[in-house]
Amino acid sequence: MKTTSERPNVTLRTATASGLLVALVAVNGCSGTPSTGTTPATAAPDAATGQTAAPADLLNFTARTVTGATFDGRRLAGKPVVLWFWAPWCATCRAQAGWVSALAEKYAGKVSVVGVGGLDASAAVRDYGAALSGFPQLDDANGRIWTRFGVIVQSSYVVLDAAGRVQFQGYLDNDELDRRVAQLVG
Repeated sequence: MKTTSERPNVTLRTATASGLLVALVAVNGCSGTPSTGTTPATAAPDAATGQTAAPADLLNFTARTVTGATFDGRRLAGKPVVLWFWAPWCATCRAQAGWVSALAEKYAGKVSVVGVGGLDASAAVRDYGAALSGFPQLDDANGRIWTRFGVIVQSSYVVLDAAGRVQFQGYLDNDELDRRVAQLVG
C-alpha cells in the first residue's frame, strides 16, 4: 500500500481542473465577445425530460425574486419577453445592466424584461440583483431556469415572441438586442 506521500494528490488535480473550467467559462462567457447565438425553430429543452417544451410551457415556472417574492413565469405570457441571464461577478453583465434597465423602461407595457441571476451562491445573486432596478430579478442560483431555457453561459439573452416561441438565444450587443425587440413590437 502506498503511503500518503506516495499517492498522487487527487484533490489538488481536481481543484486545478475545476479552476481551469471556471476560468474558461469566465473568459468565453464574460469576455464581451459576441457569440453567434441561436435562433431555434422550436422551444428550449425541458430541464426535467430533455424534451422540447411547447412555447406556452416554457413560461410555466415559478421562482424567487432577489427580494424573496414569488415570481410566476406564466404572467409573462401574451407579450414578448426578454430574459437576461447574468452572473454577479461577470464584468460584461455589469456593463450591460444599465442598458437592460433602459430597454425595460423604453418598452414598458409592450415587452416584459426579466433578469435571471445565477452561476454563483444565492447570497451573491441576491446582493447584486437587489442593486438592479426597473425590472424583476430572479435568484436562480440553483440553475433551474438557466437549464429550462438551455442557457449555459452569461451574459445571454432569450428573446421570446408574444406566443412564447424562442426567437433568439445567446449573446447580443445592445444595438442588436434593441433591433430584435423593436421587430417584435412592430
